[in-house]
Formats: sequence, structure tokens, C-alpha cells
Amino acid sequence: MTKGRLSILIILAIILADQVLKIWIKTHMMIGEEHHIAGNWFIIHFTENNGMAFGLEFFGKIGKYMLSVFRIVAVCFIGYYISKLIKKEVQIGFIIAVTLIFAGALGNIIDSVFYGLFFDHSYYQVAQFLPETGGYAGFLQGRVVDMFYFPIIRGHWPTWSPINPSEPFIFFRPVFNIADSAISVGMFIVILFHRKTLQSQL
Repeated sequence: MTKGRLSILIILAIILADQVLKIWIKTHMMIGEEHHIAGNWFIIHFTENNGMAFGLEFFGKIGKYMLSVFRIVAVCFIGYYISKLIKKEVQIGFIIAVTLIFAGALGNIIDSVFYGLFFDHSYYQVAQFLPETGGYAGFLQGRVVDMFYFPIIRGHWPTWSPINPSEPFIFFRPVFNIADSAISVGMFIVILFHRKTLQSQL
């Protein structure tokens, strides 16, 4: 299998898995609803991310447009970068890592671009696909669907801690999706195994 075909296969597999799961979550669960898969440490918890990683937001609606446009431009650049890598004698591991980052970013862009148009909101109700009253937001204003929650360690910060003394502590707190996982895995592969390759290809 050529490098190009492998990259396309990875992208299609991640996008398909990511979107099928997100659409199922969106059309079967309400915001805040959860299912315990493995006790209290692996939970499917439906939430939506209206901004950047970990739910960060900036500048309201205008900021959301800026973020969505930035994501689209970044994905176009990464796609072009992958096409250049495939034509060069670059390690397949590096190409796979960058492809994972591209596929994950594209998966979340689909939510931002289309979900606000195609679904109604999920607050206190299960969302419908293509509702008669229209979607919950405009073009580029959709929210990213997240569902994987791994609160593996629960406890309290020690009383002497300078950070939130005696407050509840949970690890791992962020809720994420398949696309986020692909981005994280791709970045870890680059950082751990292909830093020199990245530097040489920039």
C-alpha cells in the first residue's frame, strides 16, 4: 500500500468512527446524560465544547467565527503539508502522525461547520436531525460533541496545597472525543519519535 493510500485510509477511518459516534450521542442522549461503561472510571458523558480545547472560549460569537475559520485554514495547510511529505522520502511513522492530527482536526471542524445547521439543541431533550424549526446555530457556529470521560483518580487536594486546598480532585477531568484522541496521539508520536524529522521538514 502506498503512503498516500494509507493516509487516505487513516483519515476515512477516523472521520467515520468519530462522526458515527458523535451522531449517535447527539441523537440518543441529552447534555449531561451519561452511561457507565466500566464502573466509575470509564464513562460516556455527553457534553458539547463551544470553543477551544477544554471548553475555552473568547470574544463570543465573533470569536467562534474566528476559531472556525482558523481551524479550516490550519487543516488546509496540514493537508497540503501531508501531500508534500508523501512525495518525499520521509519516514512513514511521521506521515501517519501528521495524518492523525489532520483527521482529528477535520473531525472537529465538521461539528463546528455543520452541527448547528443540522441538529437542534440537546438541553433537556434529545436532539433531532434536520428539525423543522431549523438547527440550534448558524454556519460555523456549531459545538463539538465530546463523550469520553475517564475520572480514574478521585480525591481531595491536601490542606497544604497552594492549589485549591481541600477541594475535590479528579484525574482525568477533561471530556474528549475520537478526533481529540487522534490529534493527541499524532502529537505524542511526533514529540517522542520524530522531532528531528519535523524540524527538517519545516
